[in-house]
Amino acid sequence: MRTQTNTLVRYIQETLGLDLHPVPWAGQARLPFLLRDRYRCYRVEILDAACLLMMDAGDEEQSPATIRKHMENLQAHAGGLVIYVRERVTGYNRKRLIEHKVPFVIPGNQMYLPMLGIDLREHFVKLRSQPAEFSPSAQVVVIYWLLSGKDEVLTPSAMAERLKYSPMTMTRAFNELEETRLGKFTTRGRERCVVFSAPKRELWLKAQPFLRSPVRRRHHVRTSYVPGPGVRAGLTALAQYTMLAEPARPVFAVRGREWARIRPHHEAHLVPAQEPQATEIEIWSYDPSLFAENGLADRLSLYLSLKGSQDERVEAALEEMLERLRW
Repeated sequence: MRTQTNTLVRYIQETLGLDLHPVPWAGQARLPFLLRDRYRCYRVEILDAACLLMMDAGDEEQSPATIRKHMENLQAHAGGLVIYVRERVTGYNRKRLIEHKVPFVIPGNQMYLPMLGIDLREHFVKLRSQPAEFSPSAQVVVIYWLLSGKDEVLTPSAMAERLKYSPMTMTRAFNELEETRLGKFTTRGRERCVVFSAPKRELWLKAQPFLRSPVRRRHHVRTSYVPGPGVRAGLTALAQYTMLAEPARPVFAVRGREWARIRPHHEAHLVPAQEPQATEIEIWSYDPSLFAENGLADRLSLYLSLKGSQDERVEAALEEMLERLRW
């Protein structure tokens, strides 16, 4: 819970420029067992208003209606402004929280505090801070660490060999990483080193403004070539990770240079997306096989490739996939 509190404090400081000092609420022990077991409560001042942070410690996401009832119960015991805080909430439930007029903060994602005149969403944060997006090589270093990294120090030479990039490209990637301050940089001999000390889930949230979809282009083709041992991606991969239904047309991912090499030899003809026999080919900015699992695109790259979908079923499946990830 301390990590969740620290993440919230940093998010408020980065987005609003305010320094918060949450203090455990003394009345926690007097709450009904359900509330005492589910939430951790902290007193805090935001813009000179005394507030109570209702920090959700549960594993399963609750319905907005339930959260609203719990908030009203808590207000009866504590009084004042109560703010719901949770690390992750699906886009669908965020909309419903607003409909139920539940003030909330999802660190790194959205802040809805109407009583304080604040409705700060992802797109507003991006316009406000204008962060530079990572190059593909810098992004794969972060994804490597999140999926495979342990207690190790990363260097450009080691990452170049492991991720199949030139030493010069990886040096530039480390320059980008150092600018974001996501890790701690030191020098060993003549080589820079980076250590990512933050918990992986927290690093993932902090890195979001810099990460981008690996998909550069999507083609629908009719071809004799099916990337058999290649990497399944898009909704095809998401259906394997979750309960989402398989798409009508299979989706595969290849790196741009690989597609340029194989396309002339397999009579790949571009066709409309609605073509019954079409195969969807995603052209990625980095090698999708780098972190592939059993022929499936890795969960983090897959999330980035489908993030922002207008289909609530896809959005819910993406959240489900990340929930199952062992950080």
